[in-house]
Amino acid sequence: QVQVVESGGGLVQPGGSLRLSCTASGIFFSNYIVSWYRPAPGKPRDLVARISVIGVTNYAASVKGRFTISRDNGKNTAYLQMNDLKPEDTAVYYCHVADTWGQGTQVTVSS
Repeated sequence: QVQVVESGGGLVQPGGSLRLSCTASGIFFSNYIVSWYRPAPGKPRDLVARISVIGVTNYAASVKGRFTISRDNGKNTAYLQMNDLKPEDTAVYYCHVADTWGQGTQVTVSS
């Protein structure tokens, strides 16, 4: 059974940083694309960032240059480094791996 668990969310001031983690079990992690999503107007979940099995990345325009997705296959974990956070980045962030969603982790950007 596949399980996906996110962590690392929290409250941060504008301009601050957070690193989210996504750990998956029950799969051969290195075989799967990993994606991060968050809600957007009109969409329950909108793509934030994605990393392929060979490490190719792509980002939503709104986060490009501020967020970095990476993966450590030895730890079955992917990361989302978020820098220069803005209030509009406030959301629950969800990880998606092997057709499975995590429970989400809350990120709040506020002074």
